[in-house]
Amino acid sequence: MSAAIGALRDRAFTHRRRRGAELFLLVLSLVVGVGAYAAVGLGVEGTVPPDIFAYGGWLAALCIGCHVAVRYLAPYADPVLLPVISALNGLGLAIIHRIDLGYEAKGIEIGPFADNQLQWMTLGAVLFVVVLLVVRDHRRLQAFTYTFGFAAIVLLLLPLMPVIGRSINGSRIWIGLGPFSFQPGELAKVMLVLFFAGYLVVHRDALALAGRRFAGIDFPRGRDLGPILAMWLVSLGVLVFQKDLGSSLLFFGLFLVMLYVATERPGWLVVGTVMFLVGAFVANLVVSHVQSRVDSWLHPFAYDPDQGVPQLVSGLYGMAWGGLVGRGLGQGDPTITPLGFSDFIMASIGEELGLTGVMAVLLLYGLIVERALRTALVCRDAFGKLVATGLGVVFALQVFVVVGGVTRLIPLTGLTTPFLSSGGSSLVANWAIIALLLRISDQARRPLPELTEPEQDDATQVVKLS
Repeated sequence: MSAAIGALRDRAFTHRRRRGAELFLLVLSLVVGVGAYAAVGLGVEGTVPPDIFAYGGWLAALCIGCHVAVRYLAPYADPVLLPVISALNGLGLAIIHRIDLGYEAKGIEIGPFADNQLQWMTLGAVLFVVVLLVVRDHRRLQAFTYTFGFAAIVLLLLPLMPVIGRSINGSRIWIGLGPFSFQPGELAKVMLVLFFAGYLVVHRDALALAGRRFAGIDFPRGRDLGPILAMWLVSLGVLVFQKDLGSSLLFFGLFLVMLYVATERPGWLVVGTVMFLVGAFVANLVVSHVQSRVDSWLHPFAYDPDQGVPQLVSGLYGMAWGGLVGRGLGQGDPTITPLGFSDFIMASIGEELGLTGVMAVLLLYGLIVERALRTALVCRDAFGKLVATGLGVVFALQVFVVVGGVTRLIPLTGLTTPFLSSGGSSLVANWAIIALLLRISDQARRPLPELTEPEQDDATQVVKLS
């Protein structure tokens, strides 16, 4: 009897919907976003922004609308993911608005970036709901494995087209359609996760076979190196032809981690690391874009003062000026750092919110990765496990290479900081990623259907009566 009661108690705890907890956390995240927006107005202009109610109302409408969609379309989904990205998105909007005000005070006519970011957030929230509506069962996506792979390749090739391709800041990763520009690689990373997951589910038994054993590690067979070689070449192609160091590192690292998770063979990590080091060494010798990034990383202070201060140096000085607790929202000057609203938004946060603010942001990203991996652990199917793992790894790798570049841990890569940086392509794609994670977690946390006991035949009943 006690075992049955314990089982019922565990069942009730495991399959609780927790939408009320999500709503409570969502309100707290809105306090962070709207409060930061008000603090920026007080710090820069000495008054609360006059549009605070319109801005806060629109931000609340977007987040509460997404919550309602989750409540009805994915009632058992993870209750933490949506409030976390709401807090990050709100904080990013406030920082971008602060930089807009700084440019306006200096008479620099660029932007307003915050208005554009809010529009892209609206589109991202709409796509979030659309994904939940369309993808009712993530397992059905496995049937489109190779379609996703083909779509990812097409998206990666679009910026190389002569008419629509655009080169911005030395990287050819954009497509332009009239006044609008878009980075198709952001959607390609989602397609690649789905392709990798579907491919590895089918072929993981063959890829897990051990070859030669060296130093206690079972290395893969030579005949099984085809997929990783192909992905290595694709990553080098992205680096050479598009001059996109960040996406090249992200795509190869993503495939390597998912390959290791699928096969549980550490030999793949060794082989992949060696291939990455070889590729990085060759790229540093033959690709001028990579050479300049490495030189600025190794010798950041060896620059010509007549040509201005490099953004890496100004970002480091800004974070040093911020110190432990920062100058305060609106009290620093992040406009000195070029792209302080985009690639270097973590430097802007470090300047105005200090090391404390940076650590808080990194903790929020850590929560996203942790919840994604938790979803992968409780997911009941192999495809969902790999998709959730891959989507979590996307955030982990992207945040690592961005923050590592800004803090001079590794060379700059050019990736955007998820949900914080100004950039519509990244923001929309990341909202779609969160929707997929919520769909998988809803399927994983949903209670299993009740199993009815089979009817007993007459012979069994006779035996029991006797």
